[in-house]
Formats: sequence, structure tokens, C-alpha cells
Amino acid sequence: MRQEALDPSSSAPATPLSRTMSLVRTLRAYLFSFAAASSGGGGGGGGGGDSRWDLTLLGGLLASLFSFCQFVVSPYIGRLADRYGRRTVLLCTMVGNLVSALLWLVAARFEVYALSRVVGGLSEGNVQLSIACITDVTTPEQRARALALVGAAFSLAFTAGPSLGAYLSQRAFGPGSVVDVPVLGEVRLNAYAVPAAMTVVLLAFETAYLWACLPETRGWTTTREDADGVSTSTSTSPTSSPTKAEPKPDSAPAFPLPSPSSRLAHLSTTHLLFLFCFSGAEFTLTFLTHALFAFSNAQNGRLLGFVGLVSAALSGGVVRRLKGTTAGSARLAQRGMGACAGALALLALLPGLAAHGEGEGATAATALLWAAAALLAFVSASVVTSLSALASAAASSPSYSSGASSSSSSSAGAGSGSAAALGTFRSQGQLGRALGPLVFTALWWVLGPAFAYALGAAAVLGVARRMGGVVREEEGRERERERAAKRE
Repeated sequence: MRQEALDPSSSAPATPLSRTMSLVRTLRAYLFSFAAASSGGGGGGGGGGDSRWDLTLLGGLLASLFSFCQFVVSPYIGRLADRYGRRTVLLCTMVGNLVSALLWLVAARFEVYALSRVVGGLSEGNVQLSIACITDVTTPEQRARALALVGAAFSLAFTAGPSLGAYLSQRAFGPGSVVDVPVLGEVRLNAYAVPAAMTVVLLAFETAYLWACLPETRGWTTTREDADGVSTSTSTSPTSSPTKAEPKPDSAPAFPLPSPSSRLAHLSTTHLLFLFCFSGAEFTLTFLTHALFAFSNAQNGRLLGFVGLVSAALSGGVVRRLKGTTAGSARLAQRGMGACAGALALLALLPGLAAHGEGEGATAATALLWAAAALLAFVSASVVTSLSALASAAASSPSYSSGASSSSSSSAGAGSGSAAALGTFRSQGQLGRALGPLVFTALWWVLGPAFAYALGAAAVLGVARRMGGVVREEEGRERERERAAKRE
């Protein structure tokens, strides 16, 4: 399959892979024709006319397909979790992930591999359901810190996973990836069957662990922190009517959001716009390092590993220690967006510095690259986690929950509708992840990396300004709570 993708001159009959690669080559040539015309034949994107990018673009298209499937299915997964419980739906999505990995394992043809990505995208519910479970069992004061641990776990996984996959991809089960399976006989496996098999094993272990250890969280109730900073939580059966937590007489009023539905819609759109810009820049970062610095795959791996490790350290060691208020989450999200704009501005400067060749220009360009990587690590640790915390707070707001529960079954319990709301929030973010790399890649080649990153920086600043409204509103609510607490 890999050889078929790399060899455009093959005289073999047309296959889905060869047709897809032909489309990719045509698209690349079309985009590069604009770049060549605008730069007098030099090309705006630095290497856009090189066919070695075809496999990279194919991978980007498959990643966008995966994200688009999540955009479609996330709201439905949330509604099912509100109706049948988080644990039940999460286990079902894990079974779907297992099926996806098994399809990858036996994907000797491109169409089977593409099907595995579709099944995986439609089954990807562990992120939003994990957030829903955390929303169920934490107080608003605890939630941002708990979600920071999820961010740290993902940063570590995305750092270690590709390295492990690259190592395992050099191994094979047998000559030609053909194995003899009892009853089935000879089975031809994917060229990267060893990492696929490891994925199957890990997913099977995770599914068994969740089945054995994860309780149902729908219907849990929590009490707010008291004056001494001590909080308690009480679980109830998800099929019974859970009791509402009564605030202590000396606790400050919660000052619920006047319109949590409007807040969720605002956050969902902000999530979409931010991830549209961020994922586009993230996807083209390896284009830039290869074009300007001739980075190898190993060097790009070290750069991305640095981003992942710093992000995990910030999530686990800094972000989760911050004061867990919605105002704090809003401020952190806005600062992360500002850091993202700064990182993209630094990346926009790199082509000009690298053009000076060896010496001080190259040294300065390398320093700016690593500075931008450090800023991107802070972005990864702060923005999505903070937006998720704010969306979780809005979804668990009493006024939102009461409205949702009135239109759903009474057995759904407290917090009914929160998983559906979080599913819609995640759906919008995944749409941004699906479209961002495609649009940003086109800008990168047609207009050049400097213009593309500068435009991205300006767009992220616009998103940060949009976030300013949430910051001001939450700071106002925080001041009201402080004044009420002083009057008590």
C-alpha cells in the first residue's frame, strides 16, 4: 500500500488509494501554481512543488476525516450518555475503538484503513465523556484542576505514543506481513501491524479496566467548598432521584449564570475558531522546519516531544495549582490565546531570518523556533482545558440543568443534559480541527509561510478579544461573590 502511494507512475489498475493520491497530487500542483506565479517561480511555500509532501497531505486528509467524524457524532454521544449513563456509553465507544484498531491491523488495502479511521472517529467519545464524568463528581472549585490532569495525561500520551509507534513500525510479524492464523489460515496484515497490534492490546486493557473499575457518575451530587475550604461529595444511584446539595448557611451565593445556553454557544464558537487557527499552525509546523532548517523526522520528533513534555509539566505542575474559579479559567484561556498569537508571530519571522543563511540569522531563527515551541506548549496546557472547564461549569449550572431535565426523562438525575452540552462543545472544536489544517496548508503554499502565520496570529488575537467578554463577565461575578461573602 505504501509503495502504491509513493509510485505515481505505476501501470497497475486504478484503486481507491491511487485515485486519492492522484487527487492529492492535483491539489498540490494547483496550489503550488499560484505560489509559483506570485513569487516568479520560486514558490511561496518552500518546497510545495516537491512530491514528498503527498503522503503528508494524505495523512492530513485522513486526520481531517477523523476529526470531521467526531464533529458529526459528538452531540449524539453526549445525548446517549445523558440518557443511558456515562459508563455504558463510554464502554460502547471503547468497543468501537477496538473495532477500529482491528480494522487497522488487517488493513492491507487503503479503503480498509480509511474505514478504520471513520469507525475510530465515530467511536471517539472518551474525551468528552471523561469531561462529563469529571463534571459529575467535582465541585466548580475543583473542576479546573481536575481537567488540568486530563490535559497533562493527553500531553504525555501524545509525546510517548508517536515515539513508541515509530519504534514498533520497524518491526514485523512475518515476511510480507503475512501470518498464519488458526482456522482463518493465512492473513495479510497492515504494513504497520505491530503498532496496530499494540494499540489493540492497550485498548483491550483499557476497556477491561473501565468495565471493572469505573462507576456510573450520572446522578452524583456535590457540595460546594465551605468556609474552611473543605468540600464533600455524595453519590446517588443514577436511576433514583438524586438529592440536591444544600449550601451551608454561611456560604456565599453561587451567582449562577443568567443564560448558560448563551454562554455555551459563545464558548463553542470560540472553541471552533481557536482550534481552526491552532490546529492549522500545528499541522504545518513540520513543513516549516523541513523547508527552512532541513529537519529530519527525528529532529521534528524531538521538537514536538519538547512541546508535549513542557505542556504536560505545565498542566500537572502549574495549571492545576491555580485558583479553580471560572474567572481564573477565563483569564488563563485568554492568556493562552495571547501566547498562541505570539508563537505564530515568531514563526512568521522565521522565513526572513532563515533567508540570511548561516551565521547570526540562522542562530536567531533557531532560537525563535524553540521560543515559539515553548509558547505553543503553554497554549496546549491552557486554552482547551480552560475552555472545557468553562463549558463544564455552564453545562452544570442549575438553570441549565433544570431546563435540560424538563425535556428529558426524570430518571436522568441531576446535571441532566450536561453530556449533550459538552458533546456539542467538543463537536465545534473538532470541526475546527478538521478544517484548520486544510485551509492553513493552502495559505501556506499559496501565500507563503510568513503571511500564513502572520494572518493566523491576527486571527487568534481576534479570538482572544472575543474571549475578553467572558473574562469581564466572570470577573464581575467574582467581585459580586466577594462582596456577598464580606456581607455575611
